[in-house]
Amino acid sequence: MKRYWLIKAGLLPVIFLISLVYGRGQLPDPRVRFAEDFLNHLVTGKYDSAVQQFDSVLTARLPVHTLEVVWNTLQKQVGSFQQYEKYSIETHSPWFIVFLTCRFEKALLDLKLVYTSEQKIGGLFFLPARHLDWHVPPYADTTKFHIEPVVVRTDSIVLHGELTTPADKKIYPMVVLVHGSGPNDRDETIGPDKVFRDIAYGLSSNGIAVMRYDKRTYSYGQKMDPDHMTVREETIDDAVSAVQLAEKIPGASAVFLLGHSLGAYLTPRIAGKVPGLNGMILLAGNTRPLEDLVLEQMTYILSLDGLSAEDSASLENIRRKTALVKSKSLTADTPRRELPLQLNASYWLDLRNYDPVATAEKLNKPMLIMQGGRDYQVTKEDFEGWKKGLENRENVTFRFYPDLNHLFITGEGKSTPDEYMQEGHVADKVIKDITEWINDNLTM
Repeated sequence: MKRYWLIKAGLLPVIFLISLVYGRGQLPDPRVRFAEDFLNHLVTGKYDSAVQQFDSVLTARLPVHTLEVVWNTLQKQVGSFQQYEKYSIETHSPWFIVFLTCRFEKALLDLKLVYTSEQKIGGLFFLPARHLDWHVPPYADTTKFHIEPVVVRTDSIVLHGELTTPADKKIYPMVVLVHGSGPNDRDETIGPDKVFRDIAYGLSSNGIAVMRYDKRTYSYGQKMDPDHMTVREETIDDAVSAVQLAEKIPGASAVFLLGHSLGAYLTPRIAGKVPGLNGMILLAGNTRPLEDLVLEQMTYILSLDGLSAEDSASLENIRRKTALVKSKSLTADTPRRELPLQLNASYWLDLRNYDPVATAEKLNKPMLIMQGGRDYQVTKEDFEGWKKGLENRENVTFRFYPDLNHLFITGEGKSTPDEYMQEGHVADKVIKDITEWINDNLTM
């Protein structure tokens, strides 16, 4: 559900001293040296020294022990660190950003370091390496649709995105896409895969317009308040704005909302705020509480290679945190460090009484609910939850795909995080089923 590197403490198997070959007679940018020093501290296990480069805000969010856990668990997921290959710099005065492209055994990632004007690290991210190529899926025909920029506004928030519209139609149904959790771009890029671009190009090749936009946590991550953010600021408000914008587009004869993962979980709540919506499409939407999924996902991933004593201790820590989310002891003042994913108490309290199935039932909107059988993040148990609550509704359609993972990409055997670093596309049958369902539910 969440696009993040899961956490396990362990020993770093490779000690790597950073070296670079620079152009003849060329000295490295001193800003790069700051970043290289930080990476060197990580690789050699000098977490105290690494944290000394943080500003006060990041130091509070990511103390020494947490940084160690993040680094070691990253390697649990993508293999041991191999080498640092190149750098790039972006300047956003007075801040600057350094990207260090790092090769691990199973993935190529960018270490993104955001520096303040005081040359302290104010943001730290591990992202798929930006050079990874994406190829148009075989079911998409880029001659059949136009691409134009779109801007989604919510008060002072401005999110950029794209609108794909059929080239041969003046009137068309439109779908607005809502991301999963994490700082997703408009394409919902995960490794070399672009889930939302696949969907947009696939649907627009079949006469359906699609609007997608950069998520607020992607565009404004450094400016958002982690102590008070809820799903309203993270997802809901901007999705409502996007639907309202779509409804004003002259060619849009009908507007549907498509959510993936967290976006699917929240789609009924969003739909309740836009009564003119024509229907909802849910891809891998959970029906169980989010904290239950966090514990389940962590257990699954840490168990892939067998549980060590450290793994068991990490899981026990997560169990304590998820139990606190469910307890009466949780208040708005509970510190983030005591809660799963270090999400603030207000975030969890906001979701406490939310029942996506009951909310969807009250709306009585047409729904298409889709689930992959190889999905370990949102599972068949959640799909059965939707069926149990809504199967008596004639305007609800269910589709289960045994061979698809959480990204609705085809695969075989047990799904693992490594699979997300392999190039693939949303399955053709998913695009076909969405297209057919939308056409069947048009009230033109």
